[in-house]
Amino acid sequence: MNTEQKSSFLQKRTNHTFEQKKIEKRSHKVKVYFRKRLKIIFCSNKRKMNITNEAKKTQLVSFSLPETQNKQKSEKEITKIIQNWLRTLEIKLGWIHNFDTIVAKYAKHFQLLKILRGHTNAVNRIRFSPNGRRIVTSSDDKTLRVWDVASGEQIQIFQGYNEHTYGGYFSPDGSSIVSCAYSKIILLWDVKSGKEIKRFEGHPEPVWYVNFSPDGKTIVSSSYDRTIRLWDVNTGKEIQRLSGHSQGIQTVQFSSDSTMIVSSSDDQTVVIWDVKSGQRLQELKGHSNALKYATFSPDGQFVASCALDHSIRIWDVKSGKQLKILEGHNNFVDEVKYFPDGLTLASCSHDATIRLWDVQSGQEIQKLKHSSVNITTIDISSNSAAIVSGHGPEIIIWG
Repeated sequence: MNTEQKSSFLQKRTNHTFEQKKIEKRSHKVKVYFRKRLKIIFCSNKRKMNITNEAKKTQLVSFSLPETQNKQKSEKEITKIIQNWLRTLEIKLGWIHNFDTIVAKYAKHFQLLKILRGHTNAVNRIRFSPNGRRIVTSSDDKTLRVWDVASGEQIQIFQGYNEHTYGGYFSPDGSSIVSCAYSKIILLWDVKSGKEIKRFEGHPEPVWYVNFSPDGKTIVSSSYDRTIRLWDVNTGKEIQRLSGHSQGIQTVQFSSDSTMIVSSSDDQTVVIWDVKSGQRLQELKGHSNALKYATFSPDGQFVASCALDHSIRIWDVKSGKQLKILEGHNNFVDEVKYFPDGLTLASCSHDATIRLWDVQSGQEIQKLKHSSVNITTIDISSNSAAIVSGHGPEIIIWG
């Protein structure tokens, strides 16, 4: 390096150092200011923090925590929000080098709120109602149960199976529940009366998953018989059958616009189907063991999948390309769900943890653990305020 090059290099480094000091000084001022403002928001005027009884019915703040825990949670939230704001500021100024590790959106800190007990055997699937006020659970104890989220009380038991129940799912309007079981029969229930409305029969093998279309007019099911079947809710008749997987199909989901279906199978593949034509649009290969779950992102542009290979993978729907592998679980990953904004994923595993992931960076942003019991199922409320999970026969609400 000659003298002129050395001089230029030193000048650039000096300028860089000067700019860094300016950023640090500005960041300190921003931090002090926002900490003061956030403390006012989180901690002052306790009267404003009181939630009305009506609001308690619709939001999960009804589970009160000891005052010390609330203060600790507020401090954690304040710190996390400030860090995200500062990092965003630094990104805009061009001096951030660890963008892939930033959580720019996710500032909520989840913790255990309530444990619900009543099932006498493992919970296989758990789902919120559309308004988030109730949850439905299916279990190896051969029952479906509906719970009130705010009170934690069990308000309904559906008993129509002589075998393990694998799934119970609310209709989009919340008035009915569809369920499936080892017994090969799909049942439709009236939520208010608890009575069976209709039976859907045709699968020759156990039905592992069922769900409604977004408009509530169609039910989709997947089975050990390697088929996906669509059923008319009003008539109870099979209206379409999709075949192509070489082994049993674990789960099946509609896209938000009802034009596509995604399926996950023991054959280690995820398949995206065109509903109208019944043709395969994409076959996604990459997992090295049987799939457990696959789901569309809220906008339908991506698919997230998980498997017995301990990994979570994110795929591009249009191209079929694998975009990211999320690693951290050290046992089977049983289920993965998008938050409603599509920016965060939640997963649960046989390693007894729930993990939250930033979709853009692929980084783990929080880990939840209650005990050493496998976590087989999770769901997220429609307002993103709560996560519900199944731990053996216990149900846990996090918020």
